[in-house]
Amino acid sequence: MSDIAIQAEGLSKLYRIRERRRYRMLRDSIAKGFTAPLRRLRQIDRRKTTGNGSPDLQSPVSSPDGYIWALKDVSFEIKHGEVVGVIGRNGAGKSTLLKILSRITEPTEGELRLYGRVGSLLEVGTGFHPELTGRENIYLNGAILGMKKEEISRKFDEIVSFAEVEKFLDTPVRHYSSGMYMRLAFSVAAHLEPEIMVVDEVLAVGDAAFQKKCLGKMGEVAKEGRTVLFVSHNMGAIQKLCTKAVLIAGGKLIAEGETSSVTDSYMLEAISHTDTYFEFPWPEGATGAVTSLRIVPGSDEQRGQLRAGEAWVAEVHFTLKKPVDHCIVACGIMGADGRPIHTFWSRPHDLPTGSHLMTFSYDQVQLSAGIYRIALGLSSYERSIHYLEDAGSIRVDDVPADGVQAIRTSGTGYLLNPVEAKVKICVRSQDTI
Repeated sequence: MSDIAIQAEGLSKLYRIRERRRYRMLRDSIAKGFTAPLRRLRQIDRRKTTGNGSPDLQSPVSSPDGYIWALKDVSFEIKHGEVVGVIGRNGAGKSTLLKILSRITEPTEGELRLYGRVGSLLEVGTGFHPELTGRENIYLNGAILGMKKEEISRKFDEIVSFAEVEKFLDTPVRHYSSGMYMRLAFSVAAHLEPEIMVVDEVLAVGDAAFQKKCLGKMGEVAKEGRTVLFVSHNMGAIQKLCTKAVLIAGGKLIAEGETSSVTDSYMLEAISHTDTYFEFPWPEGATGAVTSLRIVPGSDEQRGQLRAGEAWVAEVHFTLKKPVDHCIVACGIMGADGRPIHTFWSRPHDLPTGSHLMTFSYDQVQLSAGIYRIALGLSSYERSIHYLEDAGSIRVDDVPADGVQAIRTSGTGYLLNPVEAKVKICVRSQDTI
């Protein structure tokens, strides 16, 4: 048991969905007192009917009205020194799992054993007091982790240097930008030597250079024998950093093991649930947004998957709440590991308010067999209006399209484009004896 850092057995978390509680008046309290005996009788009757007072625990779907299982019967073990990626679609239960692991919330059912001190970075500035300075918050976070002042002081200069906030160290953090907040929060979590480090998708706040710096630091932390749990939608970062991965879907653990196999399961799970049509919720406060994406073969056949080397079409629907000049729609293709392959964009258009459709025809870019991710962007001049890093997924079967001579293309690369080549046939005669 000495090599185990985290042990979870049957973790489940039930949430009650309800409207915000309204203010109660005196007459409400009096009425509640009179109706209390009746409510108790109803509860007793309900227990007789269901066998106990708890809701059905079978699955999130079977939860009673007003309740939802964010996690259901999740069990796993993580050893010291392992870097584990936690992946899944939005709403799958990843953040709930991390909050339980960080002791922010208690599980409704199940048991969690942690063998080591936990440092968490779940949201930008988690654990920071906005009225305290950066210097004061470093000591505050260290104290929360159970460290002595001498230990924090020994790491202090290293924390500040990594976060690049020397000039603002004695400024209240409420004046920090989100990027400064995140840099300091990550630096504190990484340098105060917790045995277990939990990092959510907050790295998306930073720029590319700092993200690379953070990934390098997490790699150093792992080499020191500490355990890292890393949540990200960036499959490239997951595969580069993590020694293993777990896949959460619908509040359940559906895959665990070697990183590449789990990320492949994630991509296949995403495709099986959404096929080739994807809808997106409207971002809060946005003046324009991409609303849906549809991917279809270039032929008239109605098929869910594409064939190797086949032309295909991406139909991007978007809506503008006000006229936009120089509007550009971009569509990016990435491999299953998140590695960029190609980006295409439309010519700029001056568009009025309303719903619009932009169609991309990929007849010149022929994909090899494999799983691909799609990113979408909507912009005006140099200003981003809406960006979807993980807008959808497509699978290209290892079956050649008409006119493609290749028999098997899996593992041969991303693209299957013909190249003009000249072949010179040479006949070499053998001397006779």
